[in-house]
This record gives sequence, C-alpha cells and structure tokens, in this order.
Amino acid sequence: MNKNLKEVAKVFFKLGCIAFGGPAAHIAMMEEEIVKKRKWMSEQHFLDLIGATNLIPGPNSTEMTMHCGYERAGWKGVFVAGGLFIFPAVLITLLISYLYVKYGQLPEVAPFIYGIKPAVIAIILSALYRLGKKALKNKELYILGIITLIVTLCGVHEILALLGCGMLGILWHYTKNFNSVTKSLIPFFILKASNPLFSAAAIKIFLTFLKVGAILCGSGYVLFAFLDAELVATGLLSRPELMDAIAVGQITPGPVLSTATFIGYQLGGFSGAIMATLGIFLPSFIFVTILNPLVPKLRKHALLSAFLDAVNVAAVAVILAVCIDMGLESITDWKTALIAVISISLVFGYKKLNSVWIVLGGSILGYFLH
Repeated sequence: MNKNLKEVAKVFFKLGCIAFGGPAAHIAMMEEEIVKKRKWMSEQHFLDLIGATNLIPGPNSTEMTMHCGYERAGWKGVFVAGGLFIFPAVLITLLISYLYVKYGQLPEVAPFIYGIKPAVIAIILSALYRLGKKALKNKELYILGIITLIVTLCGVHEILALLGCGMLGILWHYTKNFNSVTKSLIPFFILKASNPLFSAAAIKIFLTFLKVGAILCGSGYVLFAFLDAELVATGLLSRPELMDAIAVGQITPGPVLSTATFIGYQLGGFSGAIMATLGIFLPSFIFVTILNPLVPKLRKHALLSAFLDAVNVAAVAVILAVCIDMGLESITDWKTALIAVISISLVFGYKKLNSVWIVLGGSILGYFLH
C-alpha cells in the first residue's frame, strides 16, 4: 500500500469511529481533516464535490469520503476511504444486532449521545463559516442561498431545492451574459449458491437494498421512508423494529445507512446483514467513480460553472437548515445549551483543536450532566 493510500486509510478509519451527528456533521469533520488540516484539495473543489454529490443517489457524506479518497489516491482511494468509513459503523451495528436478537432490547447509550449532538452543532457551524465564505462569491449567490434556506426550512425536499437553485443560477448567468456565445450543454448519464451468503433469501435482501441504494437521494434519513414502504408495508419488518433500527443508525458513528446492517441481520442473520450492507452502499461506489473525473470539466464550462456555484450555495444553505433543525431538536434545556456554548467557544476560539476532542468532550460532559 503506497503512502497516499495509507494516509487515506488512516483518516477515514478515524472518521468512521468518531463521526457522529449525521451527514452535515460528517462533511464538516471531513472539511476540517481534508481541506483545513491536510490540504488535499482547495475549499472550492471540496464545495464543488459537495454540490455534485447532492445531485446523485446515495448517502451524501459517505460519497464525499469516496470523492476525497479518489482525489488523494485514485480509484483505489474510493474503496479504501468509503470502506473504512463504513466499517466501524457496520461492525458496531452487527454487535448491537446480535444483542438485540438475543436480549430483545437495545443497550442504554442515551447518556453519552445526550452531549454529542450539541457538540456536533459547533463543528457544523465552523465548517459552514469556512465553506460559506468560499461559496458566497457575489450578491446573487447570497440571494439564492437565502431562498434555498427558506424553502428548505419550509419543508421542500433538498434535491428539489438544490436543482431549483442550480437552474436559477443558470438563468441569472444567462441574463447577465445574454450576448456571449456559449457552448452546447452535453448531459452525462450514470450507468446505472451453497454458501448461505448467496442463498435465495440473502440475494433477495441484497436486491432490495441495492434498489434503495440506487434511487436514494438526499441524506441518509430519507432511507427510513423507503424502508417503511419496502419492508414494513410488505410485512417483512414491524414498525417497532424499524424504529429500533433508526435508533441504531443514530447512536453509531459513521453513515446512518449502517441501519441496513441491523435490518439485514433481523431478516437473515449474519448473511442478511452482509448482503444488506453490500446492497445499500454498492451504487455509491459506482456513482462516485464515474462522477469524480467529470467535476473539473463542469467547472470549466461557463453555464455549468454557474449551475455548480448555485448548487454549492444551496448545499451550504441545506446544511445550515439541517443544523437549525438539529439545534431545535437537541438543545432542549440548560445542560445541552451549556454543552453547545462551550463547544462553539472551543471550535472558534481554538481553531487548531481537532474535532475528535469536541465529540469526546461533549459525550463525557453529557454523561455527567445527564
């Protein structure tokens, strides 16, 4: 394994172990590790990748790990970064699945999670400040960002908000440069046994989660609506079991899509867990490998660059909307407010402080206050 690949493995395994708080928090931690600390790419290119990732199916933060891996170590980096980011969550979820089946209830971890979410909000705000400075290039983009934030908070789906903002960006660019000659837009398309692992039941589980992974757009939380339709409505899973699966996705680090591992275990034991995990994440590896080389080409085209600028601003606005929702949900009393204030003070006051310590500090403080 070459030096760059080892570096990718080290960074994303660490993030897989400590990245709590959902996609917005994961991307904020990546921005700190990849752009601010290690300077693998520019802030602008990181923003472009966020914007592009938001427009394809799959879990946003997991796909961002793959993009970062590609930038540092080529196509091998895609699989090393994505695989090691997913691995800790899958391993922890497998253990929880076994205990759940054996004892019929989830382990008690609420006191530790209590302080993590307020601390994670500070990390998101820090990344938003840096990304926002880069994304908000002119007054038009400020206006588009505000519009996107408002419609997202009003309940418009984030994909519609991003696409709508992108189209407004193109329209704005076109009206400003009406007499200039532009090249034609060329759309691109994404192609889309005896061993128990390959039993008929396991393959069915794999195909179910492969379908979900191939069409899931937006954050991993959209997954639960798909699973409700695919599994609960068909009687394969009870709603209480789905709710427990959602809880597991929340309490484990890394991607919330590790919920698939938990559900796969309920449906088909160890082989079901493995096949569900492969199915849900496989499309993302394919999409990112195809998309990553195209992003710099989009940036070079005048109209597509305007679209990408608008989508980038929209992505920042969507992350801010998620941060606001997280704040309303997790800062519910003076204790969580205190953790949030301390975390924000540390993040902005000590800019070299690693986000790992913010997460761990929030968890420990939450445990004692809870």
